[in-house]
Amino acid sequence: MTLLEPDVALTDFALALEAGCFAAWLAWRYALDAPLRLPFVGFFAAVALAALLGGIAHGFLPDEQARLYRVVWLSTLIAIGVAALASWAIGARLIFGERTTGRVTAFAALLFGAYVVAVSQSFAVAIVHYLPAAAFLLFAFAYAWRRRRLDFLAAGIAGVALTFVAAAVQHGRIGLHPRYFNHNALYHLIQAFALLLIFLAARGLLKPAAR
Repeated sequence: MTLLEPDVALTDFALALEAGCFAAWLAWRYALDAPLRLPFVGFFAAVALAALLGGIAHGFLPDEQARLYRVVWLSTLIAIGVAALASWAIGARLIFGERTTGRVTAFAALLFGAYVVAVSQSFAVAIVHYLPAAAFLLFAFAYAWRRRRLDFLAAGIAGVALTFVAAAVQHGRIGLHPRYFNHNALYHLIQAFALLLIFLAARGLLKPAAR
């Protein structure tokens, strides 16, 4: 089996495995009534799905005009939108009470609905949709850290900040090697470290389930 873009596809699949394990671990380990459990699980699950589908597209689907490619790539972009929605929900719960959190989440859901209607084949559209959610999450982690000064909140800040670094690398087409590790592969590598830091923040914010 030959992958079309082995560096991009394999790093995508590794990212999917990492995020999927984080989602499964949080879902199993923490209490169902923990307020941040669902948005964090949704965030990591959406990232895992986006990475898995991205790996399939980059590895096995050469014709970007084919219907199957369009369906897979559109599903990838929608999964990124779900991750953005989860980011809004996490950030709101870090800053606001229940009523305002509900309003912010409703606003984010409207943004997601508009995104689904307007989304195209362009990855840039997904990035533009995701960046405000990431900026809000970064602010929320910083706000929470300023109040509580806990290490896991600092990890969350660093993790979200790394997602901006990853986006800059991807947009600037900065890679380690043009053939064997291009800008998309480096983007995935940086995202892997970012996800680990965000996972550490999630683990610190959630309460262990009673057993």
